[in-house]
Amino acid sequence: MKKILKSAVLLIAVLLGSCASQQSLQEYYVDNKENPNFVSLDIPASILKMEETDLTDGQRNAVESLRKFNLLAFRKTADNVAEYKLEKTKVKAILKNDEFVELMKINSQYGKGVVKYLGDENAIDEVIIYGDSNEQGFALVRVLGKDMNPAHIVQLMQAIQKSDYNGEGLGEIGKFLKG
Repeated sequence: MKKILKSAVLLIAVLLGSCASQQSLQEYYVDNKENPNFVSLDIPASILKMEETDLTDGQRNAVESLRKFNLLAFRKTADNVAEYKLEKTKVKAILKNDEFVELMKINSQYGKGVVKYLGDENAIDEVIIYGDSNEQGFALVRVLGKDMNPAHIVQLMQAIQKSDYNGEGLGEIGKFLKG
């Protein structure tokens, strides 16, 4: 009887431990996609219109490694300050997970942020860009691709700067990002 009781207690402890696991970034996106405080957008990489841009081979490889972008932005208002703080804390807790590798920190006139990635440094599956502003809210961008690497991120930024892309097709999120 004691063995059965010990086994049951152990099983319950394992089940409770697995239920308390941290929410994944993907689950966070799904859970908040319909929340009225958030603006959500899934964008194909083709929206960048890089075909006509004069790119180096490295920049072209970076662009070709992209598949799509998932954007999720919380627009802060006077009415949702408490929820903003709560959601910002949740996102930062998710991003502290050891599976995310920090690539760089961002500190600009618009706010603070971080760029992290998931996967092997030679074959990145996903790049995460997070930024927040106490005035505007926060934005979370998942850049999904195939066999990206850290050098691709720099090459991609340079390619976007070379292009004529100015945010068309981003709708509400473009307005949010402009402030």
